[in-house]
Amino acid sequence: LKARGIPPLGPCRAPRPPPPPRRPRRRKPEDAMIEVICNDRIGRKIRVKCNPDDTIGDLKKLIAAQCGTRWEKIRIQKWYIIYKDHITLEDYEIKDGMGLELYYN
Repeated sequence: LKARGIPPLGPCRAPRPPPPPRRPRRRKPEDAMIEVICNDRIGRKIRVKCNPDDTIGDLKKLIAAQCGTRWEKIRIQKWYIIYKDHITLEDYEIKDGMGLELYYN
């Protein structure tokens, strides 16, 4: 085996050093803020930072503070799903950077 360049097996072979310890994965903290982009389809895109455990009603209030309309007059939807005020963003699986449609009633 030595003639072929294959190292011998057994006690004469030096043991390998142990691998370095792995670093833990960086996870987002549960309270990290997300950014939601709301497009009102008439030329305005509103970017809002909020928490995933905020409700849609809270998101509407943040949007209303930026665009100057009353929050009761805002309707948020994605395709044909109209989001209800008492359900959280986390329950609707709204993630960071997601775009939503904004309509005025």
